[in-house]
Amino acid sequence: MTFSADTWQARAAMCELLALSFRYPEDTTLADAVASGEWGEAADEIAGALDINWTAAAAPGAAEAASLPDSAELQKDLRAEATRLFVGAPKPVCSPYEGVWRAEADGVQPLLFVNPHSMAVERFCKSCGLGRPEGTNEPLDAVWTELELLEYLALRAAADAMDAEAEADVEAGGDGAPTEEQAEQYEEIGDDLDTFDEGEEPGDVVASADLPGGSPEAAWDEFVAEHARQWMPQFAAAVQEESRVPFYATAASLLAAFIG
Repeated sequence: MTFSADTWQARAAMCELLALSFRYPEDTTLADAVASGEWGEAADEIAGALDINWTAAAAPGAAEAASLPDSAELQKDLRAEATRLFVGAPKPVCSPYEGVWRAEADGVQPLLFVNPHSMAVERFCKSCGLGRPEGTNEPLDAVWTELELLEYLALRAAADAMDAEAEADVEAGGDGAPTEEQAEQYEEIGDDLDTFDEGEEPGDVVASADLPGGSPEAAWDEFVAEHARQWMPQFAAAVQEESRVPFYATAASLLAAFIG
């Protein structure tokens, strides 16, 4: 099935929002967005654009979230709960790593980095021209990192879809020039892509035809089928069950609705 640039851009936005939601809240970006209502508004808007049957008001944890503390207090709650859920001592309540979930499903001892699933994700990232974010030393199969990979592929697919629309316009006798709205969309997609560290050198980007499956769309489908859907639904269900902070239950329900 072929999707429009708008749909791919909405998918990218959803992945970005979800990655922010589960990444450890080092600063107040997430707390500010949740406390102000901006997170819920963005989630509703993106879910609507993707025809996902989900609303923040009806999501798990919504009733409790109606009486959220202010941003500073929420930041303390989010950090403490993220530590309990995703870091843990001696282990997290809900591991955020694909390799751990897949190993447990296979009945073997989970090992970070050196397990076949984590290594497969790392190879997939490299085949897309993406490496480990600078200054980090964590497995690439974390839920937030996998979502960032999908965000990147969705942005690449959106850019290709806009190029295809321009080519179709030329074939139909037009000049292929973008409208003002399309030009703004091109710029927005380009700015978002610029946030990714692609390749070893500036401008060293893997061509669409050289991505897994021969296109960003095929790479997206492959990664979702072989990785995301193999463990994220179980992870989301566990977070909904275990979270003591309403926001994480809400975010997990959105992840489940999105990944399917």
